[in-house]
Amino acid sequence: MSRTFKPLLLAASLAAMSSAAQAKPAPEDAFTASKLAQACVGKEGWLDPAPPAHIYGNTWYVGTCGIGAILITGDDGHVLIDGGMADAATLVLANIEKLGFKPGDVRWIVSSHEHFDHVGALAALKDATGASVAALQPAAALLESGALSLDDPQHDITDGFAPVSIDKVLENGDSVVVGKLAVTAHATPVHSPGSTSWTWQSCTADFTCRMIAYADSATTISADTYRFFDHPDRVAQIRVGLNEIGALPCDILLTPHPSASAMMPRFAGETPLVSASACTDYAATARKRFEKRLDKEAQAMEAGTETP
Repeated sequence: MSRTFKPLLLAASLAAMSSAAQAKPAPEDAFTASKLAQACVGKEGWLDPAPPAHIYGNTWYVGTCGIGAILITGDDGHVLIDGGMADAATLVLANIEKLGFKPGDVRWIVSSHEHFDHVGALAALKDATGASVAALQPAAALLESGALSLDDPQHDITDGFAPVSIDKVLENGDSVVVGKLAVTAHATPVHSPGSTSWTWQSCTADFTCRMIAYADSATTISADTYRFFDHPDRVAQIRVGLNEIGALPCDILLTPHPSASAMMPRFAGETPLVSASACTDYAATARKRFEKRLDKEAQAMEAGTETP
């Protein structure tokens, strides 16, 4: 937990301990995470419908079985992280309503990274909710263009998405604030140049509080012809991003792809939901995969082949 929060935003987050925990008109036992996990057994499709679920405190799952979308609620309005593919917009809105919340009470929409499977629905969700959209500078320009960065290793293998206008450009460590609720942005440029992770404090009605981290994807997927050795700046960004993910304040880890962090088994109670080492372990595993990829590239270069 090495992140130093700006005093005002930290105060706002701590103040959320009572009010945010109460902003849940839906009964928690009707939307348990275990029911979500059961409904998604054998289903990891990006558009496989999933029921909404209570994760912890004021934090709810409103995505599909294969792609996460997180609703963080407060007395003065809510924050939505990610929206999934374009066709998932209606599913996300329906899940918000099933929980007893009003889509029109979503004040801010933010995202993990600028790929169509996570931000394809953002423009439609912004129109439906009237919410403002915030992003870090690297992601903001891409979200407004609907195109991938030329520096993105997946540029040649990933589709674009509907552009969405950005209402506020954030700096690393800034938060979106709704009343007493604060959700903080962390630049973690591993999966894409604009990759962003988000953290917030969530508390139960008995004031048991946890730091939740929605850590962005930590995989380094690329086109077959892409070599990281040809892009030293990108390699440096990835290493910085992995260090940032490992240092996130993180009692409960959530990820854009539930399978990336075994979210469904944790929701099912098969493994602990709360773990002080969750983000550290997540980053360490990703770091090993990336270094292995670099080793393969080096071996391929020595052998005189084009790709690893």
